[in-house]
Amino acid sequence: MTTHIITVTSAPALGDIRAAGPGDWVVVRCCATRREDFAKCWEAAGTALSRGARVGVLNLEEEEN
Repeated sequence: MTTHIITVTSAPALGDIRAAGPGDWVVVRCCATRREDFAKCWEAAGTALSRGARVGVLNLEEEEN
């Protein structure tokens, strides 16, 4: 079980996100929408979702701007 967290300043390798499956979490922080590569991250999260991973979007801007 692995948790992948995508923020404005950091993200795991896209291949690692795409390989996520049952039992894994992909957490997308709302601030991540400011990433230049956000569309690729979002696509990778969708692939993980289709493979059985849980994907969630969190709004915690007070921790990371």
